[in-house]
Amino acid sequence: MTIGFCRLELYLPAAAGLKDRRQVARSMTARIRNKFNVAVSELGDDRQWRYLTIGICSLSNDSRHANQILSSVVSYVEDSREEFELLDYSTEMIPGV
Repeated sequence: MTIGFCRLELYLPAAAGLKDRRQVARSMTARIRNKFNVAVSELGDDRQWRYLTIGICSLSNDSRHANQILSSVVSYVEDSREEFELLDYSTEMIPGV
């Protein structure tokens, strides 16, 4: 078993407050969860409403498959830049679980 983890750093230029940030976070996590069947959670600090960190986790028997799923999620987020910009992302594989 392999656990694949991806951390997305997003910038929300139009967010005027915490309410806007939460709306984007809920929408994006729900879309990712429904489309890719992965675990998704909002991470990071709530005090900076223009920045959002999302964590995505995938479990698979094959590390290539887990990596492929996470790459698809990153591509999806890059292509759906409506109200945010993808600043950075990192991917990590944890084998032998």
